[in-house]
Amino acid sequence: MPELSHRRRMLVLAICCMSLLIVSLDVTILNVALPAMQTDLQASTSGLQWTIDAYTLVLASLLMLAGSTADRIGRKRVFIVGLVVFSLGSLLCSLAPDLDALIWFRMIQAVGGSMLNPVAMSIITNTFTEPRERARAIGVWGAVVGISMAAGPLIGGLLVDSVGWRSIFWINLPVGVAALLLTLKFIPESRAPKARRADPVGQLLVIALFGSLTYAIIEAPDSGFTAILPFAILALVALVGLVWYEPRRDEPLIDLRFFRSAPFSGATVIAISAFSALGGFLFLSTLYLQNVVGLDALHAGLWMLPMAVPTFLCAPISGRLVGSRGPRIPLLIAGSAMTVSALLFAGFEAETSNVSRFIGYLLFGIGFGFVNAPITNTAVSGMPRAQAGVAAAVASTSRQLGQTLGVAVVGAVLASGVGSSSYKETFVSAARPGWWILVACGLAVLVLGLVTSGVWARRTAERTAEQLQSFEVREAAGINA
Repeated sequence: MPELSHRRRMLVLAICCMSLLIVSLDVTILNVALPAMQTDLQASTSGLQWTIDAYTLVLASLLMLAGSTADRIGRKRVFIVGLVVFSLGSLLCSLAPDLDALIWFRMIQAVGGSMLNPVAMSIITNTFTEPRERARAIGVWGAVVGISMAAGPLIGGLLVDSVGWRSIFWINLPVGVAALLLTLKFIPESRAPKARRADPVGQLLVIALFGSLTYAIIEAPDSGFTAILPFAILALVALVGLVWYEPRRDEPLIDLRFFRSAPFSGATVIAISAFSALGGFLFLSTLYLQNVVGLDALHAGLWMLPMAVPTFLCAPISGRLVGSRGPRIPLLIAGSAMTVSALLFAGFEAETSNVSRFIGYLLFGIGFGFVNAPITNTAVSGMPRAQAGVAAAVASTSRQLGQTLGVAVVGAVLASGVGSSSYKETFVSAARPGWWILVACGLAVLVLGLVTSGVWARRTAERTAEQLQSFEVREAAGINA
């Protein structure tokens, strides 16, 4: 891709951030609308879980395919297709006649969404080649998540209360169209120097792993262990198949060599942990505020501001810290704040007091605001630019898998605790094990942030980068010979 002026690079960043905005808005707006959907569509707790997880599950399953495809056939081309499919899926969701149709249309949305975030991150990585400038750009990227958290609940609450839950999907249409027109005009095409072959077996194994695992977790409270056992076995078989099959391919869907880098492996697990915490946090908070406290969607959305505003403010600070001091400080802040926040709810029932609830939301927002930039920057730093799409897609997949598992696990724990009782009677006690799970997620961010950002970890990253670079040089020499 040709070197662009500073102004053009900023414009490319803004366009890519628009895609992140609509994908992130979709999550936060949907959470506020869950109780209205539950009433209108007569959905169970597991039904609500599927409206979220059908989207994040498909997204997680296809992100790496989208990243490698974009590297092969052109990032701009795949990005444009993603915007079109995502916008069409949003329109269909707004017209869904029942819960089953909504879940299917959410999956269409996710097919488009899978072509947006990892491809946009690959475009950014190849546009901002100077490490410090790239870290700052990724900080801006992370701040957009904060914007979506701040705007999503408010916009969603206002739309749900005034028009109805179907209107939450309309917001994607004007942003999607604007991003599409700007992409056509201003984003240059780019692709990897050497096209990577498709890996259909690897892709099917990923879908089988994520799909069967999520189904087993969500349906366990209603169906029982015996009914979900075949899906748990299928998930295990798919995992073993991936570990055995992928290293034997010259161009695998998941390049397991990346995981020889301790920072990359750490960033992957940190992403899963942090976004599991986010998914569970939003799920529990939304249901509590509306179904237990009795707030309407707008006022429940206002209660999300103590979490959303710090996320927005801390993300660019985190990006600058990563650029100047490395990922350790942001990760330690993130892990500490998220752990203390979840501990307030798990050990002290913070949701039952306005003051403690506010402090818990504030701490979680600070923690989550600091976690995104080091995850993304670590995932793509040191990797060959030719594989930027694949590396970014692994990081994005980890996020979506984490959010899927967070909603699935915490929702399953909540459903088991509530049983046939009403939310108002049993919610706080039923949610406590879910909050302890979020405490464990915060501790994972803290510990891994410490372990994978030191001297030893950096050496493993340097060795991995050298091995990958030398492999590419040998491969290119063999092709050119």
